Amino acid sequence: MSTARSALITGITGQDGSFLAELLLEKGYSVSGIARPHAERSLGCSEHLRERLRVLRGDLLEVGTLRAAIEQVQPQEIYHLAAPSFVPASWEHPGETTGAIVGSCAAILETVRDLGAGTRVFVSASGAMFGDAPDSPQREDTPCRPTNPYAIAKLAAHQLVRVMRAHDGVFACSGITFNHESERRPERFVTRKIARAAAAISLGLQQELTLGSLDAIRDWSFAGDIVRAAWLMLQQERPEDYVLASGVPHTVAEFAEVAFACVGLEAERYVRVDPTLVRAVEATPNVGDPAKARAQLGWEPSVGFEELAQRMVRADLRSLEAVTTTP
Repeated sequence: MSTARSALITGITGQDGSFLAELLLEKGYSVSGIARPHAERSLGCSEHLRERLRVLRGDLLEVGTLRAAIEQVQPQEIYHLAAPSFVPASWEHPGETTGAIVGSCAAILETVRDLGAGTRVFVSASGAMFGDAPDSPQREDTPCRPTNPYAIAKLAAHQLVRVMRAHDGVFACSGITFNHESERRPERFVTRKIARAAAAISLGLQQELTLGSLDAIRDWSFAGDIVRAAWLMLQQERPEDYVLASGVPHTVAEFAEVAFACVGLEAERYVRVDPTLVRAVEATPNVGDPAKARAQLGWEPSVGFEELAQRMVRADLRSLEAVTTTP
């Protein structure tokens, strides 16, 4: 009888970790996740999977806990998804952001190298590392010009994957992920903020939505599609890096239009722009070119832009209706 493949996920409580855990469990994997100690109260987005997961305690800023988890699980695959993900916060704590992102990546790769068990590693990089890139869309070989501490740290981790792969023979891949969303996205992110507001306004629970620049351009994908690409990357014969994106640019205004239309409303009647929140639109749109992933991995997104926005709004409608109808 064959033994189930084992995988270890950092960031198991988040959006990406939960979708990846679901995918791996469907494929028959034995799945372990690293979570902070407070996850004893809740596993966040993976709470519904609690009985099917093995949860270990760890912290990105305490790299010894990461090494201990890897040594304990001895996984065949590691998916390093955990990282501070809210860019504005990286300006407040650049040292902590860098330590969490780069230090944790180094600890995982070093442990895998030292154990010599052939563990395959996926590291989540970010399209933000391209920053003021010379052209758009961005590809795997596009020069990077990061513009904030978060992006700088992500670029450092990405480069560490490349050099340790070449120098030490570690099977490590960097997934250069662009914006990816779902109904599990925290509400501080603009897409979830818009979806939640559209649902609330349609139910009479909110009057308007205040945003910053409506002209900001982003490349949005469904989180479930992105983690499926991550899994495909670790099934290849050779470890390589891939841009994971839709390749299609959309503005914040477009997302709002689709979200509000989902509940029969016109976004322009309810969305207000706060000048103090408006930032200059990037000279080079942050859009990824997924041609390599499509050609070499056979990866195709299953959820398009409009369906993604509608999915998020409908999920918020369900949750808000459940709250308002509960005695």
